[in-house]
Amino acid sequence: MEKTENCSAATTDEQEIHYRGIKAMPYVIGNETFEKLGTTGTSNNLLVYLTTIFNMKSISATNLVNVFNGTCNLATLIGAFLSDTYFGRYTTLGLASISSFLGMVLLTLTAAVSKLHPPDCNKSSENGTCDGPTPWQMTFLLSGLGLMVMGAGGIRPCNLAFGADQFNPETKSGKRGITSFFNWYYFTYTFAMMVSLTIIVYVQSDVSWAWGLAIPAFMMFLSCLMFFIGTKMYVKVKPQGSPITSVIQVIIAAVRKRKLKQPDEPWISLFNHIPKASINSKLAYSDQFRFLNKAAILTPEDKINSDGSAMNPWKLCSLQKVEEIKCLIRVVPIWASGIIYSVAMVQQQTYVVFQAIQSDRYLGHTGFNIPAASFGIFTMIGVTIWIPIYDRLIVPWLQKYTKKEGGITLLQKMSIGMVLAIITMVISAIVEDRRRALALSNPIGIDSKKRSISSLSTMWLIPQLTLIGLSEAFTLIGLIEFYYKQFPENMRSIAGSFTFIGLALSSYLSSFLISVVHKISERSQTGDWLPEDLNKGKLDYFYYLVAGLEVMNLGYFIMCANWYKYKEGGSTGNGVEGDDDMVKLQSDGV
Repeated sequence: MEKTENCSAATTDEQEIHYRGIKAMPYVIGNETFEKLGTTGTSNNLLVYLTTIFNMKSISATNLVNVFNGTCNLATLIGAFLSDTYFGRYTTLGLASISSFLGMVLLTLTAAVSKLHPPDCNKSSENGTCDGPTPWQMTFLLSGLGLMVMGAGGIRPCNLAFGADQFNPETKSGKRGITSFFNWYYFTYTFAMMVSLTIIVYVQSDVSWAWGLAIPAFMMFLSCLMFFIGTKMYVKVKPQGSPITSVIQVIIAAVRKRKLKQPDEPWISLFNHIPKASINSKLAYSDQFRFLNKAAILTPEDKINSDGSAMNPWKLCSLQKVEEIKCLIRVVPIWASGIIYSVAMVQQQTYVVFQAIQSDRYLGHTGFNIPAASFGIFTMIGVTIWIPIYDRLIVPWLQKYTKKEGGITLLQKMSIGMVLAIITMVISAIVEDRRRALALSNPIGIDSKKRSISSLSTMWLIPQLTLIGLSEAFTLIGLIEFYYKQFPENMRSIAGSFTFIGLALSSYLSSFLISVVHKISERSQTGDWLPEDLNKGKLDYFYYLVAGLEVMNLGYFIMCANWYKYKEGGSTGNGVEGDDDMVKLQSDGV
């Protein structure tokens, strides 16, 4: 009865939806900025905390941090499922934010309360050994990390989609607002990373771990506060049941009817009931993956409810539902290409630190030695400068000529980033070849591991770091926006999780690539490409190899882009005005 009442009242209630757009952004962006300051400020220096305060061995600490980061990314799929199926994005974000805050409070207590961490090595070490954490101390620590995992699993897949929900997708200003929001979302991320890698890390390492962890916890508190203050301003999209169930229903129904013949005019003859309360855009018929169309063939055995819906959705599905599943399938090849692209990003972030360690890190003639780990900030500086320029100047200029939302298509935007990634790898290889040559012919010293330090200034690493930042601004932001716009509306939280699952898989793939190259190259005539001492290796060859992989990935991406058909929104069924006709799918690749 409740469902019937909702359907009958759908038109009246949903016409009252008021998109606040820009007015809601101070609360949304404020929430996300403080949340990122909190989470990145806590996690960026976690490895150092575990080895210095908890006296954990480096291998144990590294494994714990890797498991923590990987679980945070994989938990996004669970959080997205719960959001799209049961709770909705607003409730999921609220609960997850509180969970993250409580986790950070527990982590802060492990540093502030002496009984919650092992004694200092200088005080407890009598036989040259340090006391490790007790089972109780580890339980308290893992409880805090567990709460943070739960928070990350809910926040990461939902915050982007929730912010974009505040704009009307049927108006030009709303569409422009969504595109701009994705750019500024990434801007806040890079800003938070810059603050975390400088101010917060300094407080943690040189002032006090208790204060250094309390600051991110306070930032997370402000994030929760900003989020709940704006409650009355938000558009809250209600969940409409399990989207995963819909996928399985279409596949099973299609398999059951696999022996049936395809109709001559499927866009007319196939069953296509669309619930009045559906929030998903109406989609046009597509010839791609025609086998799935059989799930919508109406037979004499199929029973129909009084409201026009199928009595047994495991035997009969609407054409609308079939087309929504096709949208998901079309996204997967692009997602796979995004994973391969991220390999270049991961390799650049990993080996640039090792390059910096064996290079001249002095800032001019000042005598100031720049920490090797701090060079990643140049990537973020480049992004921070570029995004406002691109969003406010370049996009409006492009729109005048292309007449397209965002200036260029999302796939074109991603391809630009992939080209920049290839250029970055080539420049990295050239710089590394020069660095190694100067290290062998004109070293300026020897480090603690008796490795020659090149006379090449680390300032030569800035171009490649800046380029990879610009590459991320095009491809990663493009991917995030692409998932949001191309997934069905009732699966947008799952769309948000795709980014983080892709990053997790790219990390695993990068580790696999390094292991394979290491094992193969150490038996070659040139020797190990990736030894402990870069001066004895061929890191430049490895960069060229990654560049070659990215070239092949670019070719694969272009093929996928030319094959891809965009989903364009019409009437969403949620009461918002739009075109009631079936929406055409646009084949508009790179």
